[in-house]
Amino acid sequence: MRYRALLSLCLGLTILPVAAATLVVAEGESIQNAIDRAAVGDTVSVEPGHYTENLHIDKPLTLSGRQRPTLSGGLEGDVIRVRSPRVVIDGLIIRDSGGDQKAQNAGIYLEPKSDGVIVRNCDLTYNLFGLWIETSRGVQVLNNLITGKRDFISPRRGNGIQLYNASEALIVGNRISFVRDGIYVDVSHHAVFRNNRIHNVRYGTHYMNSHNNVWEGNESYHNRGGLALMMTRNQVVRNNRAWGNSDHGIMLRTIQDSVIENNVVAGNARGFFIYDAEYNTLRDNLVVDNTVGVHLWAGSYRNVAEGNDFVENRTQIKYVASRDEEWGGGTGNFWSNYSGWDRDGDGRGDVRYAANDMVDRLGWKFPTLRLLLASPAVQTLKLVAQQFPLLRAPSIVDPHPRMKPKHSDWSQWRGRYFPTTR
Repeated sequence: MRYRALLSLCLGLTILPVAAATLVVAEGESIQNAIDRAAVGDTVSVEPGHYTENLHIDKPLTLSGRQRPTLSGGLEGDVIRVRSPRVVIDGLIIRDSGGDQKAQNAGIYLEPKSDGVIVRNCDLTYNLFGLWIETSRGVQVLNNLITGKRDFISPRRGNGIQLYNASEALIVGNRISFVRDGIYVDVSHHAVFRNNRIHNVRYGTHYMNSHNNVWEGNESYHNRGGLALMMTRNQVVRNNRAWGNSDHGIMLRTIQDSVIENNVVAGNARGFFIYDAEYNTLRDNLVVDNTVGVHLWAGSYRNVAEGNDFVENRTQIKYVASRDEEWGGGTGNFWSNYSGWDRDGDGRGDVRYAANDMVDRLGWKFPTLRLLLASPAVQTLKLVAQQFPLLRAPSIVDPHPRMKPKHSDWSQWRGRYFPTTR
């Protein structure tokens, strides 16, 4: 019995978990040396200071900075290259990657199967790509500041965050500027992009062939384009703000089965650019003070568009098609240039709204005409245009538009233009 008890005690001791260690690196010492000595699950804690190294992490561990030390790649290669799952990088200034586009130099490069890596609370600055994430699952990029090589011309810069063939990423709370595209998503599915702020880039975010993603609560401004979704399906795009972009606020190109709701699209050259889009739902969006509210063409039929507010866009709809397309559904949309009436007081217009009819076109050519929109003469002219199809082109038609906007605070979004326009 005594032998059995002793044997059980020895076996129990052999399977006790080993406590993770913390290896402290002071300025003048090598971070890479500490990484090489660390065991799985250890923490490498970097003291304040400036370190010039190109790090390789090949085991699960935590690399943590105390009071934000600076790690410079010396303008060569990747600053940190990860080839392991379950790595955490936290609280560092990571800068000065190389500028080789063929090698895709990055502040942090995650090689394939770097699953579950977390990058948080870091400044990634003067890198070609901020983060490159390749063929990895469940990566989290949280609350980082990412800026690019501002002295490079835009086409030669890399992207702030690049996802290629990744899945289930969580990209939250990052501030991104002066890169090529803020977030580039290629063949990457089931991801969440939330509460990121992106400005002074080409596209705030750029989706290609990526499905089942959520884009919500983001702000994208002073770019060429705010959000570009291309060759994709099953997207949820909600509660975003895309304003003051020199081309489009939100691009929906070759997209199906997606929901675009409660976004603010203001002060862009084109609010929405919709091309080859089918079976999508656009609802409760505020489209205000754009040069063109919606540019819609290339067979974009069979979409539901209801509950949206189209307010003070110079051209509400630019529609290129061979037949009318009905919008409004069960609730109707609000159109600030609607001049119909509501005799029964149900909040819905009794006369249909047809975008860009003859009177609208005259109103934009001769702005003072808009002062007379409620006059009997102009109302008669609109009715005549509706009765004689030769006087109108195919249009978006809303059978019973709403008389009041849902967004009572729409006026705060006026005048938010791209800096070089207007």
